[in-house]
Amino acid sequence: MALRRIPTKSRRIAIVKAARLRQFGRMRIFFAVLFCSVAIGCLPVSTYYAEGVSVAKLERDELTCDVNALRDAPVANQTRQGAPRYVARRHCDASGACYDRGGYWVPGEIYTVDVNASLRKRIKAQCMGDLGYRPVEIPACPPAIKNAAPPGATTILPRLGPQSCAIRNEDRSVLIVNQG
Repeated sequence: MALRRIPTKSRRIAIVKAARLRQFGRMRIFFAVLFCSVAIGCLPVSTYYAEGVSVAKLERDELTCDVNALRDAPVANQTRQGAPRYVARRHCDASGACYDRGGYWVPGEIYTVDVNASLRKRIKAQCMGDLGYRPVEIPACPPAIKNAAPPGATTILPRLGPQSCAIRNEDRSVLIVNQG
């Protein structure tokens, strides 16, 4: 049986600092995406679409499909742990010669996975397809069109063309604009 080395206080502090740095990096990415999508509105609008259908009916149908998919493929979270990694200690002398000596293990990150998430997404897509909807991605409108468009939200889904774009309002509603 191999003996497990217990980290010293300074090594435990280094492990905690490394974990915090990884978390900080993930937070920076999250806030960059959030800023881009909220402040600039640069992300396209992904939705299900059927020309001539009211937005209220789309939302009711989508909720029905979400409930059915959740019933047929309930949330099944599993806790997992990533692989540990070894951190070597590098020592350099006055002449610049370096060598690795000693080191410590950093435990793998613990995370949760919903193993039914992709199945639930496929069930919803099939349900929406059966109701006559298709998935679309409508590009975000350029700032000039966004500023010129009247305030409001789309109530009936219009015909989409190559010049169609979408404006996401602060209340999460969408205005679809057909340019030209």
